[in-house]
Amino acid sequence: MQKFYAGIDVGTHYIKVVIATPPQHNDAPMQILSTATSASKGIRHGYIVDVKEAARAIHDAVHRASQAARIPVKSARIAMGGVSLEEVRSTADITLTASGGVVTEHEMERVLAESEKRASSRLNNRTVVHVIPLEYRLDGIPVQGRPLGLQGTKLSADTLLITMLAQHHDDLIEAVEAAGVEVDGIMASPLAASLVTLSKAQKTAGVVLANIGAETLSIVVFDNDIPISLKVFPNGSADITNAIALSFQVPLSEAEQLKRGAVTGSTITPTRVASVTTVQLKRMFALVSSHLKSIKRDRLLPAGIVLTGGGASMTSAADIAKTALKLPSQIGVPVMSARASTLDATWAVSLGLCRWGFAEDRIGRHHPLGDIIERMMDAVKSVFRSLLP
Repeated sequence: MQKFYAGIDVGTHYIKVVIATPPQHNDAPMQILSTATSASKGIRHGYIVDVKEAARAIHDAVHRASQAARIPVKSARIAMGGVSLEEVRSTADITLTASGGVVTEHEMERVLAESEKRASSRLNNRTVVHVIPLEYRLDGIPVQGRPLGLQGTKLSADTLLITMLAQHHDDLIEAVEAAGVEVDGIMASPLAASLVTLSKAQKTAGVVLANIGAETLSIVVFDNDIPISLKVFPNGSADITNAIALSFQVPLSEAEQLKRGAVTGSTITPTRVASVTTVQLKRMFALVSSHLKSIKRDRLLPAGIVLTGGGASMTSAADIAKTALKLPSQIGVPVMSARASTLDATWAVSLGLCRWGFAEDRIGRHHPLGDIIERMMDAVKSVFRSLLP
């Protein structure tokens, strides 16, 4: 049977599903077999509030994608971008006596597990989704890249733990499984989007990827090809719709159409709508700016900000981000295959989940996510060379 990957982006307004297959040879891209959407139900600010309602919506989207691809989807990777996503930093060290002073895969896994253990007091009611190594040190000396095979007496690691409320984590899995789909893995939404919208050059120079969803704004910051920070704000494009509705005293449905520029002949001019939209976007990007300052990266990301998600489709978003953050700004376009090039930024997360599955098969599931992200372009560069500048 043909090998394929399925990615499910469980958003507040829409469930998006992508089914893709591996390339036939190293010089070819992955092929998108089908895509499908369904209106989200039982979801608020990116997390499940009604498992049964969410399960029905997920089942609907998966069923449509499965029928279009003519492939039964029994398992998939899913994304989580809810407000309960948080980062925790930790540091740990271990002795290398047991391995004879040589850094092995086992010792690298052990130091990462120790870093998670040392952060346990800050993880009450939370589940660790990703453990990302930020830096390894051997006998106190920083190691460039992975320390595998090096010799020493003590291995240390600084890590970034991406966590979420355990209840939100469990509810998401329950909803997907209730839809008849086994969960192959969960990835934070902004990380999934980064796999198909950012090049290695951008991640190495320094970049912030911002996913503007309906009720959340999630960002991930890369520097030296490593994700160094992740943050989710309870603000999204729905706030802009609400502001337009209140400002002009129109129904939400009309406000949504005005936001998208789909209303003609209205007494409310595009200029007036743009004024309201600009105020809301400035507030959102002010949150991003504040976070960048807190991690000492404001105005220090040469690759600037890349926007994805439904809110990125607003024509003024990129220009407002550029002005607010004093950084280069652009809309992230998923790059995966000839067909994917016709898909907009709202598909970045589900496309990224498929690429994650392919990368794990190529690189190996035993590697932590940070290693997979860092090494992905090297491991499959012939497949995704179109992402390189």
